[in-house]
Parts: sequence; structure tokens; C-alpha cells
Amino acid sequence: MSDRYQSLIHTPVGQVLARTLGLPNPVPLERYTAGEPLVTGTVLLGGEGRLGGTLVAALDTLGIAHVPAAGTDQRVKGLVFDATGLTSSEQLPALAEFFTPLMRSLDPCPRLLVLGTPPESLHGAERVTQRALEGFTRSLGKEVGRGGTVQLVYVAGPSQDDPAAVASTLAFLLSAKSAYVSGQVVRIGCHGPTAAAPQVPDWTRPLEGRVALVTGASRGIGEQIARVLHRDGAQVLGIDVPQAASELQAVIRDLAGPDGEPGGDHLVLDITGKDSAQRIAQHVKDRFGGVDIVVHNAGITRDKKLANIKPDAFASVIAVNLTAPERITTELLRQKLVNANGRIVGVASTSGIAGNLGQTNYATSKAGVIGLVDSLADDLPDGITANAVAPGFIETQMTAAVPFATREVGRRLNSLSQGGLPVDVAETIAWFANPASTAVNGNVVRVCGQMVLGA
Repeated sequence: MSDRYQSLIHTPVGQVLARTLGLPNPVPLERYTAGEPLVTGTVLLGGEGRLGGTLVAALDTLGIAHVPAAGTDQRVKGLVFDATGLTSSEQLPALAEFFTPLMRSLDPCPRLLVLGTPPESLHGAERVTQRALEGFTRSLGKEVGRGGTVQLVYVAGPSQDDPAAVASTLAFLLSAKSAYVSGQVVRIGCHGPTAAAPQVPDWTRPLEGRVALVTGASRGIGEQIARVLHRDGAQVLGIDVPQAASELQAVIRDLAGPDGEPGGDHLVLDITGKDSAQRIAQHVKDRFGGVDIVVHNAGITRDKKLANIKPDAFASVIAVNLTAPERITTELLRQKLVNANGRIVGVASTSGIAGNLGQTNYATSKAGVIGLVDSLADDLPDGITANAVAPGFIETQMTAAVPFATREVGRRLNSLSQGGLPVDVAETIAWFANPASTAVNGNVVRVCGQMVLGA
């Protein structure tokens, strides 16, 4: 759905009104196009922490141009500060010493990263100092403007010395793939020992040879997930309800290569059926032998205030959004159909983090998806990981049906002053799905433009 306000505000008259009245001025966001370089400018590096050599090696692997910040006067696309060397609060002004002189030298849609050590792994003054980084990055995300994003990445243990462990996260957070992700805290290597990150021969197709299962794949966010994972090389098994069968078939058919080679397969069923988990597992086994990526995207809403909601409206949302993903995951793991170094990704929501009026059922289900990831992250075998995305206001058929005033408020109440697109959610999932993301486990990353609701 088009954002008429954004179109208007970028006319000459709109620009005058924005300046005069202090109106939100959403910048058109740069988004990744297949075949483009990951980063179309230079990244400046600062800080004297433990990640210096690891960071440089990872950026070299990705082909991202980088230079030390000292003495530069060029315009830049990204800033990365290694704060792992900050051990006392007296050293925190080093953040301002690095970022402040460079804030007016940023290209449009810049990417700013701070790298730290997980506070929970530290003690005393160093723990205090590393925890303080969150306040800095969340505030800077609200200041940077120009379509820019800011993230904090905590890197733990052996991952600090392994360029392969951080490469996929740098590729995502420094590129246009993370257009609508800002103010987030990402943890790498924080859930105990991880499998060694494999080398990715081609960063334009990191999912080559992998199989992805996507529920709710016929339209909206699910369709984009299928398309982005396939763009990155995966075969896609799309699943949706019988009512969406023709749309689902069209999506999978559209993934076929120019020579007619299939881009995947489809399965039509209601995921809440008593035997649906077993049917999905059998289809995976018969068709592919196993699956590398499982994306629990299918979801419904039945919005009513709790005083007015009917029992079946509450129960149906829980059944689709939470119980079905639990059952499917359990069955695939029981039959050992999730391949080694596999990925399980839940689609949660900012409603599951902050709550939302009239959505006690939906928020409960989406908070449960976060709980599912929490329950899995420490116990999965064979290098399998579990993470979740939590979309905010995403331009879909569902949000297009929201009343105008509510829709406009939803669009503007974030640091980027606009709604996101389904592809923004899909790109985040593709990062989780990357075979090099072995140390990215147990994360819940909001795709919300740094929404003012929740943490």
C-alpha cells in the first residue's frame, strides 16, 4: 500500500510544510537489490577493543571497503565502533569522541554499529560499562535521521576471535537489507558452544543447496520470505490453507528458474489440524529428505477487547500462531528432519513485546513465539539455532484495512517515521537462515524502525 503522506512530504510544498510545522519527514529507505554490492560506500572503524582483527578480517571477506576513522574527511556509509575495550564508565566518552565529529559526514541511509561484550558475562565496572552501551545506541537511533539505523552487537567468547562467526551479522546490519531494523541489540555466541561457521562461497547466494519450509507463504510477509530465501539460493516448501491454494501455487511456480527448474514445492493444509505436523514431516521426508530452514510465519488476528471476545476467537489465534509452530517444530526435531546447522525462525510481533489494545489473544500468541525461541535456543542439537523476528507496522493487506487515523499513527511512531515492507521482515529472516549465522541464536530482533512501543 502506498504511503500518501510520504509522497506528499517530498514535494516542494511538502518540504516547506515539514520544515515550518516540524512534521515527520520520512526518508525513502534504500533496500537491497540482487546483484548489488552489500555496501555501496566506505565504512569507518574506531575503538580499540578485542574485536579489531576479527572485524577487519570479516569485512575483507565480505568485500566491504573500510578505513580507520583517524584523519579521514570523506563521506561514509557506515561507522563501526569496537567498544569491547571499554572497562569503566570513565571511558564511555570515547563513544562521543568517535561518533560526534562524523555525524555530519554520513551518506543517506547510513549504518552505525557498536560492538560490545555481553554484560552478563562480566563483573563489576566492566559489566556496568558494557550495559551502558544500550542506552547510547537506542538514543543515537532516534537522532541519526536521514534513514539511518543504529545497532548494538554483543559478541561473546570464541566468536570474538572468529571472523566467520560475525560475518553474516555484519553483512546484514551494514547493508540495505536491514533498512527497517534499528535500535536493536543482537547477541552472537551467547548460548554456549556453537558449531564452526562454514565458509560461504557466494555471499549473493548464501542459501545455495538448502531447503526452506515457510508457513503462510501465499501472500504478504510469507510470500516475501519465500521469494527472498529463494533469491538467496534456497528451495522453498511453501505451506498454506486450502483457501489460499491457488495463490500459493502461483508463488511457488513463480520461483521456477528460466530453464523451468522448480524453485520448490507446495503443500496445502491447515496447520492446526490434528495430524498436520505429521503430514508436514512426511512431505519433507518424501520430497527433500530433510529441511534446513523452518519459518513459522502463518498467523491470524481476531481483534476484540477481552470483555467482548468470544472463546473461539481467543483459542483460534493461539492455535494458529503458537500451538501449531510448537507441534511442527517438535515433530520435525523428533524425526530428525531438521538438518545439522539448521535454522528455526519464529515470526513474533511487537505486540508480543509491548502488548496492544484489543489484542490480548494475538499478543499472548506472539509472546509465546518468543518463549518458543527461548525454550529451544539452549537445547537444540547439531548446530541448529532458533531466533525470532518481531515485526512492527508493516505495509500489508492487513494493515491496509486499519482505520486511517490508526494507520497513520502506526506508521509514524518510530525513528524512521514510516511503515516497513514485507521484504524487510524477509531479509531479517534470511540473515538468521544464513549458514554462517551459527552463533546467532536465541535472538528476538524487532523489524519496526525502532518503534516507540516496547524496549
